[in-house]
Amino acid sequence: MTSTLQLSNKIGVIVDSLGLPLYEGLKKAKDIGADGVQIYAVSGEMAPENMSTSARKELRDYLTSIDLDISALCGDLGGHGFQNKHDNALKVEKSKRILDMAVELGTNIVTTHIGIIPEDQNSEIYYALQQACEELGQYAKGLDAYFAIETGPEKAETLKQFLDSLSTNGVSVNFDPANMVMVTGDDPVTGVEILQDYIVHTHVKDGVQLKKTDPRDVYGFIGYGEGVDHRKIAEMVAAGEYFRELPLGQGDVNFDRYFKALQSINYTGYLTIEREVKDAPEADISQAVEFIRKYK
Repeated sequence: MTSTLQLSNKIGVIVDSLGLPLYEGLKKAKDIGADGVQIYAVSGEMAPENMSTSARKELRDYLTSIDLDISALCGDLGGHGFQNKHDNALKVEKSKRILDMAVELGTNIVTTHIGIIPEDQNSEIYYALQQACEELGQYAKGLDAYFAIETGPEKAETLKQFLDSLSTNGVSVNFDPANMVMVTGDDPVTGVEILQDYIVHTHVKDGVQLKKTDPRDVYGFIGYGEGVDHRKIAEMVAAGEYFRELPLGQGDVNFDRYFKALQSINYTGYLTIEREVKDAPEADISQAVEFIRKYK
């Protein structure tokens, strides 16, 4: 393990990964050494429409009392993201409310998946994504906030070209190295170099690609796959036949190089642990915290 980097970044945890009720999860995240948490804010008690002014104040006061920050909210609305123009008015409006709540809770970052960005910049889907993100980018910019697209569904260069087409950096990047390794086969270090002007939040996650697959089979894409047995593919993906998320240091993300790349672009934001494990998540996430600390 390298000791030359001396990372100063704060460590975050996706609190939902702990599988506990919200306040128990926050306390547990603090106990295992996190500086901050990322929280899903789409449905349930954390959905903006369900969080009253008093509930928001209570949450913020509790976080202050245990000296815990919110690194970001997760505003992933699922489905095909913003690929379907007919769904976007409602999705954009909800995303704005999540951005409003994020700022009220003390963070200026909302992460999401927007759907795979097609390489054809003249396609209807590209235009739908562009229009939705332009509106959200301008709205976020007005709040001094960021709507951050998670890496993985497309190559880093395709994502950069898309971001460059928008009028502001209000839509930026939540960088996830494992998604690149597991799905597109992109090199995370090269990805950091390409996307360096847009990275506002990161995930620390590891994994391995077992079999090459079309990202559209993993993330979905409107109009894709006539004659394809999507149920069978979904079962294969769920069973880990295409890729597998692994504990930090056990997959194909080279963290020496990844952390060095983040340091080289002067990234000072959170390193937020994302682990999707059902058994013993606390122990697994505690080990991930210790893994990052070895670089500090």
